[in-house]
Amino acid sequence: MKEQIQAGLSALGLLDRVPAQAPDQLAEYGRLLLEKNQVMNLTAITDPDQVVKLHMLDCAALLTCADFADKRLVDVGTGAGFPGMVLKILVPSLDVVLLDSLNKRLDWLGEVAQTLGLSGIQTLHARAEEQALHPGWRDSFDLVTSRAVASLELLSELCLPYVKVGGQFLAMKAVDCEEELSRAAAGIAKLGGTLRPSQDYTIPGTEVTHRLVRVDKTSPTPKGYPRRWAKIQKSPIR
Repeated sequence: MKEQIQAGLSALGLLDRVPAQAPDQLAEYGRLLLEKNQVMNLTAITDPDQVVKLHMLDCAALLTCADFADKRLVDVGTGAGFPGMVLKILVPSLDVVLLDSLNKRLDWLGEVAQTLGLSGIQTLHARAEEQALHPGWRDSFDLVTSRAVASLELLSELCLPYVKVGGQFLAMKAVDCEEELSRAAAGIAKLGGTLRPSQDYTIPGTEVTHRLVRVDKTSPTPKGYPRRWAKIQKSPIR
């Protein structure tokens, strides 16, 4: 996997911008993922070549779209650590919180971080809509990422409350998300965000193109948001 990762990072123009040990660490991360996936459902992708492309390089491509150096980031619904763990490996100065509602995934991610010798990375077992109400979390992060499968109008209410004014919410989406963007626009504005032009990228070695939706935080999120998850689902902000 290491050679494929190196080639992919080079194709993205990133190989000279990341630590020398990053390809080795990403390859070990991939190996640990596939090993753990035999006993825990972490990914539906089980071919090492596809793990490199559709997980590692997909997440690495975010470095071509935003500046992560010396920033504070929370990865909402991190799952198996995508994109937060990949970004931490590639940008060691990034201070990362991996947030998920399933504790056993976080336990494994903590083990991975320890195995890879990573510092400045925290796992947090919590529901996103509840944690954002706690002091020190609301309007506090430079960057919030999400690769979750929820629609943008729901994700925005979960994620934007964490972003400080001047920061960004970055949502990894498919290129055919125009309808999602349209539905989410009014809610994003109400939550203190401003949609910026999205950026498309093609994953090296594939014909897969994804879209990074970028939302600037231009004013604090109003009191009362985020709401309870059932309410968010039933009545998205529009």
